[in-house]
Amino acid sequence: MYEPIRTRSVHTMADSADYPHRSREDELDIQLAGHLSALLAVTDELSLDDAAERVAAQIARLRGAPPVRHAGLSGARPEALHRRAHALAGRALVVAASRADTAAAILAAERMDAHAAALDTPGLVGAH
Repeated sequence: MYEPIRTRSVHTMADSADYPHRSREDELDIQLAGHLSALLAVTDELSLDDAAERVAAQIARLRGAPPVRHAGLSGARPEALHRRAHALAGRALVVAASRADTAAAILAAERMDAHAAALDTPGLVGAH
């Protein structure tokens, strides 16, 4: 009735040695470095230099090279930037905890606390 398939599936044709495979640990490193890089961009925009240097050091440790720094400004209001930074630090904390990276987890938790405190500062409009 139907012609039988005479070739192997494309899924089995490729030799697995031909393609690079990353471990779960490598994937988590990439994900954590990405979250920290986004946090670094917001931290730089908020002009939090000491915090930015600490975040950059963690990115360099994960990637083996210093991060590219974000030079542009988004024009967002400070409270929006603090909210974004808080969320990014939270994502970084989850990944750092998943890969048992104590240094990155501590840094992410400290950044979450700092941005939460900044949002509670009376000078930020709409912080509550």
